[in-house]
Amino acid sequence: MARKKMDSATQKAARMGLLIVIVSVVTLEATAILQYFYSQRILSEESTRRAEGQLAATELKISSVVDQVETAVRNSLWSVQQQINRPDSLEAITVRLVEANPVIFGSTVAMTDKNQAPYSYKQADTVITSSLANAEYDYKHQEWYVKPLELQGGYWSEPYYDEGGGNMLMTTYSVPVTDKRGRVAAVFTADVSLDWLTDLVGEVQVYPSAFSMVVSREGQIMVCPAETLVMRHTVQDLASTAGDTATFNQINRSMLSGAAGATSFKFEGKKHYMFFDSVDKTGWAMSIVIPHNEIYGKAERLGQVVSLLMLLGIAMIILILYRTIKNQRDMNRIEENKHRLEGELKVARGIQMSMIPKIFPPYPERSDIDMFAAVVPAKEVGGDLYDFYIRDDKLFFCIGDVSGKGVPASLVMAVTRSLFRTVSAHEKSPQRIVTAMNDSMSDMNESNMFVTFFCGVLDLQNGHLRYCNAGHNAPVLVKADGKAFLPVEPNLPLGIMPGMNFEEQGTDLECGTGVFLYTDGLNEAENPVHAQFGEDRMMDILKAGTESRALVDKVVTSVHDFADGAPQSDDLTMLYIRFMNSRKTEETERHLILHNDIQQIPQLAEFVEEVAELANLDVGLTMSLNLALEEAVSNVIMYAYPKGSDGLVDVEAIVRKDSLEFILSDNGTPFDPTAAPEADITLDVEDRPIGGLGIFLVRNIMDEVKYTRSDDGKNILSMTKKLS
Repeated sequence: MARKKMDSATQKAARMGLLIVIVSVVTLEATAILQYFYSQRILSEESTRRAEGQLAATELKISSVVDQVETAVRNSLWSVQQQINRPDSLEAITVRLVEANPVIFGSTVAMTDKNQAPYSYKQADTVITSSLANAEYDYKHQEWYVKPLELQGGYWSEPYYDEGGGNMLMTTYSVPVTDKRGRVAAVFTADVSLDWLTDLVGEVQVYPSAFSMVVSREGQIMVCPAETLVMRHTVQDLASTAGDTATFNQINRSMLSGAAGATSFKFEGKKHYMFFDSVDKTGWAMSIVIPHNEIYGKAERLGQVVSLLMLLGIAMIILILYRTIKNQRDMNRIEENKHRLEGELKVARGIQMSMIPKIFPPYPERSDIDMFAAVVPAKEVGGDLYDFYIRDDKLFFCIGDVSGKGVPASLVMAVTRSLFRTVSAHEKSPQRIVTAMNDSMSDMNESNMFVTFFCGVLDLQNGHLRYCNAGHNAPVLVKADGKAFLPVEPNLPLGIMPGMNFEEQGTDLECGTGVFLYTDGLNEAENPVHAQFGEDRMMDILKAGTESRALVDKVVTSVHDFADGAPQSDDLTMLYIRFMNSRKTEETERHLILHNDIQQIPQLAEFVEEVAELANLDVGLTMSLNLALEEAVSNVIMYAYPKGSDGLVDVEAIVRKDSLEFILSDNGTPFDPTAAPEADITLDVEDRPIGGLGIFLVRNIMDEVKYTRSDDGKNILSMTKKLS
């Protein structure tokens, strides 16, 4: 609807501009023909041309004033339309119009549906405000009010003496005002005193005995040397007293019809020449009367000047109209694009926010976790993200910050969040989740954008947290005995280079310990003097035991108070997780990921020693376990994946009070080592078949060995050793 209104306004302006150009061209052509005719007949009568030139110059001056008034009214009309339903604001518009335009004496906005007409007018060097809506002045029956409503357009009134408003001789230009529904709600006016017109016409001195006169469209004498005739007689009255009545009547008809020309007549027995012309838009007619004995040639030079002025005036009109229409169309396009973009960004914002969890508490049925998160984007859409969900009694969570801002960053944010959900659905190792996401994002990163990312997996049974960082800010551990940054390996952000190695780390959380994750929009928030919020202020706010929602709200409030109205330069995202399981199981996990490279076997020995130390095992049992693990892992490295291909072996150790379990998983060729027959160690070496000793060794060292093939295509070998 708004676009149709803008197009209609542009078309209306174009039609009006075309009409003005046509009228101007027609006037120019008529003047040229008139000048040619008289140049042929009265080449020596320069005075005739001077008279015509004076008329044309005066017409241009009058038209200039008229154009100024109409332009000023048009420029203020938009403001009146916007404030039409706020009558108290209309008086200020009329004051501004009068103050900004010297030629305008007064202005009013006369309402159609109520008796209200605030009026502003000049008095000395000040602008006085009053109202035309009073018992003495019935404005709704005035010509300046009635005519524009009838014509549905701008109208110049007949000259009148305004006793209820400006209290002086004036003419009024008025236009109807429509509200947003297209209903005519008021008439907007600009009053112009006729004093300037008297002064202007009085300056027309072709010859000492010549005199000028201006009449209205109805023939009322507006300006005349004989002041007794002004506003008291019409040109028809003069015709009845002249000796040459027929000629006078013909002249009157020509003048009042808007024509331009020259003729001769006799007045009181003396021959005179009259030159007359009309003023466009107002319908006024001007005339210069020169006695016959004072008319001598000079018309040619004056005609050239007049022609030049007319051409220049039309050229200026065409240029102004062209620029006005072009600017209007440009503004229409800009406004249309702005509305469309705002709508699209609003939809994008809704879609983006729907992709992250926003219902808190997210797991009201659980008492072992307390969580809250907040996102404060710097623009309509942003590049920060967080996500979390629970699978197999483990909390998978992440936080990230995309390089850049706006729509591109929001698209990368959506891809990152989707990848996290997809990959983590089949992986429980943060290192493998981050690695898979990095490889996928690097392959499709044509825009060279990257994501700082932190991924964690929290076991809600025992509080063991495994995590992997990718260039993100280190989270803060909030404990009863203090606060400290979580030790993290920085690693590279996601999306920079495929095949990167990301290190997985781990720690154990006590009941009540919180993990505060955030993006750099927090510590890098700036105040009006460009000082940053900083990590010290952040650490001062974090306090153990604070409920998650209260803590995040406190941080947001502190940042807002610190910024003190300064524009937000970056997205701000926070995620706070408190582990609340006071009856966690006596179980500890450790994790190791190896590539199918035999050179990585030494890492396995270090891993087994670490696990044995946690379980307080003696050296002999540690060596036996290391031997069993080495056999099982070597078998996967050597045979699970095709030769030359890269694969992973996931080794997980679970230390319990009475047992130690090692779980090996891989995506290689399906193989069940427990299905192999028992090796016959009574045979001689040369009679014994190849293979079988590895699983024999594992069976003899471990108390329980199980194999399963998971639904997502993984080989899973579980080996359990009971502890006394």
